[in-house]
Amino acid sequence: MSTLLPRPTTQITSPGEFELTADAAISSHPDLAQPALRLQERLRAATGFVLPLSVSDTAARDAVSIRLDVDRSLADEAFDLETTPASVRLAASTERGGHWAVQALLQLFPAAVYRRSPGTTVRWTTPATRVQDAPKFPWRGAMLDVVRHFAPTRDVLRFIDLLAMHRLNTLHLHLTDDQGWRVEITRYPRLTEVGGWRPETQLGAEHGSDTDGRPHGGFYTQDDIREIVAYATARGITVVPEIELPGHAQAAVAAYPELGVGDADGAPTTPWTRWGINPVIFNVEESTIRFLSDVLDEIVDLFPSEYICIGGDECPKIQWVEDERTQDRMRELGLHDEEELQSWFVSRIGQHLASRGRKLLGWDEILEGGLADGATVLSWRGNVGALTAARSGHDVVACPEDTVYLDYRESDLDSEPIPTGTVTTVEKAYSFDPVPAELDAAEARHVLGGQANLWTEHIDSMRGLDYRAFPRLSAVAEALWTTGDRDYAEFAPRLTEHLARLDAAGVEYRRADGPLPWQERPGVSGRTRSAEEAAAHLARITANIG
Repeated sequence: MSTLLPRPTTQITSPGEFELTADAAISSHPDLAQPALRLQERLRAATGFVLPLSVSDTAARDAVSIRLDVDRSLADEAFDLETTPASVRLAASTERGGHWAVQALLQLFPAAVYRRSPGTTVRWTTPATRVQDAPKFPWRGAMLDVVRHFAPTRDVLRFIDLLAMHRLNTLHLHLTDDQGWRVEITRYPRLTEVGGWRPETQLGAEHGSDTDGRPHGGFYTQDDIREIVAYATARGITVVPEIELPGHAQAAVAAYPELGVGDADGAPTTPWTRWGINPVIFNVEESTIRFLSDVLDEIVDLFPSEYICIGGDECPKIQWVEDERTQDRMRELGLHDEEELQSWFVSRIGQHLASRGRKLLGWDEILEGGLADGATVLSWRGNVGALTAARSGHDVVACPEDTVYLDYRESDLDSEPIPTGTVTTVEKAYSFDPVPAELDAAEARHVLGGQANLWTEHIDSMRGLDYRAFPRLSAVAEALWTTGDRDYAEFAPRLTEHLARLDAAGVEYRRADGPLPWQERPGVSGRTRSAEEAAAHLARITANIG
């Protein structure tokens, strides 16, 4: 029997099988036309069958057809799937639920259904089965950092396909940082002309590591962004953009020095070539607020997401502390310290986003100095941010670094490529629970779900992304989807079967016994922490929350 990943709520298998042949047909209710198109495309690519698709409220059900029906009694992303020897029926109340029904159906076929063209002879059969399913959390995502190493549009589209395969519904796209600005803003072209590339890049993770002497860059035109958003939407995925402020600002300040603190003549002239936390931040003048509001206006027009992420993390305030004009500004605003100043800054941006009908999303540092009205928190420093935000009535997306930072190393093997952070195994990723046990039922409702994060300081290609993301992202997907008790011993054999699907899709995932020779990076240093060091580090950096 083909098993599903994520594990469904119920799956009951009967004797017999459904066989897809070249004379089959697909029919769909108009509301599920997009999922039906995705199914038609995937089956045609893998099987070579040119299956006709009809779209009608009352499409005929042929003896060997696949039908997508609307069932308004089902929850938003829920679906019902039934295969019999004669036909296949998928039902959902929404287009997104239809997408997940299609993804579940594809997993019932042989793994070769994920290949891009027909190869060896395959009988395209599914077991006769009934699946009824719905996700546990409404936010099930992955954050992809395209700043530290740029991912061309084609690679982002491929990653979207892999998210959809796992019924993940959110792509958080990290677009700006010290090391680059990756989205075209027509009103301010220097953001990409200057901020879109850096002259070289640090090799390895240790402070003081050598640089490679090789320019790196790239950015998405607004047409690229429209393509990415449309592609994701057609697969049930929302793209949430991130524009970093008030820290992680060097690329923007290099492009427009008047945005920086102090004398513009002393501003950096290129994006940062190093990793770590950079002291360069935005100044707090009204002109800078207007500049960033202009930027966000173009972002809002490009991204229909309900949420716009503004970062707010890792913002050292030494420039504000040492700058006389910033201190005058604090007194003008009646603010007591730099933490309150950051809260004021974030609140001003949040007010602008609210005026455009959007919600502000930020990393849990935005809790320090007071949380902006209506803000949603990305809780990355353990569970402290989730606890504080939920208890104060704010929504939360959980992404604790000790569990779902998938750029962290998977073992203590010397062969792990550029090992960073703490050891994060597949089993540890599978243990992810976005809801802290300390929350009561009312507080827990503020936890929208969770996401895995993929920072790309040490991921410079899609092959490297595959290695870091999979199969751990498969485990995270089940943790966010599946309701009820979960047992890694039950999950592990289903994951083994799932690896054949990843193979067919061309994913160069990490094998259980470690990296293959070409996945290693000998001679390039990492920067690791033990579990004890990580706990102490977490205690220090969360001291200001709450």
